[in-house]
Amino acid sequence: MNWKFWQRDDGTIGPDPTAAHLPGDSGLYSAKPLARLTSSAAAIAVTYLLFTAVIGIWWSFEPDAIDVDQAETELVSRGQGAITGQLTTTTTIAIAQTLLNKPGGYLTNDLFPPGIWLDNIPAWEMGALTLLRDTARVYRNDFSRSQSQSAEDPNLAEAEGKFFFDNNSWFLPDTEGEYQAGIDFFQAYQQQLANTAASDAQFYARSDNLQVWLGAMATRLGSLSQRLSASVGKRQLDTSLAGDSNASQSTATPDERVVQTPWLEIDDVFYEARGFTWALIPMLEALEKDFGDVLDKKAARVSVRQIVRELEPTQDPLWSPMVLNGDGFGLVANHSLIMASHISRANAAIIDLRALLAQG
Repeated sequence: MNWKFWQRDDGTIGPDPTAAHLPGDSGLYSAKPLARLTSSAAAIAVTYLLFTAVIGIWWSFEPDAIDVDQAETELVSRGQGAITGQLTTTTTIAIAQTLLNKPGGYLTNDLFPPGIWLDNIPAWEMGALTLLRDTARVYRNDFSRSQSQSAEDPNLAEAEGKFFFDNNSWFLPDTEGEYQAGIDFFQAYQQQLANTAASDAQFYARSDNLQVWLGAMATRLGSLSQRLSASVGKRQLDTSLAGDSNASQSTATPDERVVQTPWLEIDDVFYEARGFTWALIPMLEALEKDFGDVLDKKAARVSVRQIVRELEPTQDPLWSPMVLNGDGFGLVANHSLIMASHISRANAAIIDLRALLAQG
């Protein structure tokens, strides 16, 4: 018996090239099933990429503005319109809920497409979250306390900690769960405010409290303005110790340096500013109503409205497919400098308003 069945009689190995074959038969194997498998996998991959690209475009749309007037109308319909602090608290909760419930939900901690491919909306989320954290801290330390020696509200103390949780945690615990817990604590505080028969929770609409919150906003706006202006690079003198001849600092810094935002971070800074101002506008509108008597005493209500006017252009639609970064007075627009201009004017108005409120 010939055990070497793979050999032909002439001693060579492999199929006989002179032998007849069926149509499409390649001898040892057929390449058609492999080709069909490859084409099917390619079609599935292309379909998946197109689907995720469309979803990613949808998720990249910024949420609509919060309607403070509508929120006030709903509070009035429930008989809570006259309760001090209810509108500001409702607006704060609405900002937090929008972060979690907008198209795509919270995207910063996503690990899978299309969320992991997006960077503009996560930067936008960081801006809105920054305002939310600052406001939660002022709620805990100032809005809810009559004086520095008074006890803090337990719900607000818990809420602040939840909102300061890591914004990029996907699991154990997840960021969304912690922020939702913060919302729940704020809602518990709001329910206590609505209970006029009890005095456990309070919102103190005083001039000094408003000044603290405005000071936090001014600090953030000043930082954003500097980062936006650095999109084209600028020479900056060290003014850290200006105005105090006896002042000192930990380590020496150059007298002059060039400050410029890295090219890949320009759009991130732009959208962070968009997110912060998106949240700041309804907060100002709500505070104008809750602190109405304080503002009217200084005839400062119009000042708050002017700040809102200065901030509204920051939410205009961006018609360009990307954030343009033209140089100075060149042919191409520089969206970062335009944004910095609006923010700087609003920041100057906030500083003036704080000075007016501090005059007693």
